[in-house]
Amino acid sequence: MNETTPLNIQPIILFTPVLILIMAGLGLGSGLIITSLTTKYRDLALLVQFGIQLLMYATLMIPKSATTGFFYKILAYNPMIPIIETMRQAFFNTSATSWLHIGYSFVVMLILVVVGYYIFTKTEKTFTDTV
Repeated sequence: MNETTPLNIQPIILFTPVLILIMAGLGLGSGLIITSLTTKYRDLALLVQFGIQLLMYATLMIPKSATTGFFYKILAYNPMIPIIETMRQAFFNTSATSWLHIGYSFVVMLILVVVGYYIFTKTEKTFTDTV
């Protein structure tokens, strides 16, 4: 007989679409802000490219639990870390992420989307003048 191991699916995996929506909201909000600002300040596009590379390094692919001290406290402010940790928990059965941290990511996403929409609607009228 063919003996197989049972598939260990975590219930948190059902929360994955919500995490993807939070990631999309973070991208949308920051994209609206950056788009609005780069139409007026052209050199900002170069700074954004450099900043995105730095943020990619700031969002670690190693578990947050592997870090300690000051570095751990700095990582707590990155809204992508709880999302990545929760995805890691859902697919690889690692340590659990606090719902408070996911709530923090959601609040940051809401703030970015609202501020981004506000800035975009304010500068949208002058897009054709500056482009």
